[in-house]
Amino acid sequence: MYSEKVNVIVPENYSGQPIEIIWRDGQAAKQLDPKEPQPVNISGTIDSPFRWLEKRVELIDQKQANITINRDNMQISLVDKETDFYNNGVTGTLQPSKEMVEFGINSDKIWEPIKLSKFLKMHRAFFKDKTQNMMLVSTLKNFKAKVNQDIERSKEENGSKIDNYSQVVDSNLPKSFKLNMPLFKGFACEEIEVEIYADVDGREVSLSLVSAGANEAIEEYKNKVIDEQISLIKSVAPDIVIIEV
Repeated sequence: MYSEKVNVIVPENYSGQPIEIIWRDGQAAKQLDPKEPQPVNISGTIDSPFRWLEKRVELIDQKQANITINRDNMQISLVDKETDFYNNGVTGTLQPSKEMVEFGINSDKIWEPIKLSKFLKMHRAFFKDKTQNMMLVSTLKNFKAKVNQDIERSKEENGSKIDNYSQVVDSNLPKSFKLNMPLFKGFACEEIEVEIYADVDGREVSLSLVSAGANEAIEEYKNKVIDEQISLIKSVAPDIVIIEV
């Protein structure tokens, strides 16, 4: 039984019921050290800034926030507190689809014929015409190319020179084929025409995939999608300044 006296303040409207007192003896638990707030830095798809504002706009001062647009990098960035060290930042990027990256269309990716044959065979789901896929796979597996080279070199006594080199490659590759795939991450599939460019150097053959149509569509989509996002952001946060960089 503890003998210490305890002062208890009884409220004015005390009903006379027993008052329970909890007495804890021993060392108090150590208080946790205070932590600095953690700023939010999110990188996602192009609509990420709008999605963030759509649910959080009432929590921020729009006059202290900003949106920056970088069309070259296909990015939209949001900062919710401009002068606060712990400001939140959300960046949305219009990213190439995984399929575009894996195929290496309009990139520096180089394929050997047999490796491209195996790759296309495993990715025939992106061909609308499965027969075309089978023919292309077979052609690449049995790639043949006839190379005609013309070399003309001469040197005259007066110092004049002729040094001409020409190479004509006749192969069994088709001029082009069609794929059905998304151009951007999170977007619907588009039909694009793809050409195979061959580089023949002796016995070495390297192939690359090129699509002028995909490149044109990407340029059109880039501005269209960014403009759509700007319009959506203005609809939920009309007082945020939007700056093109």
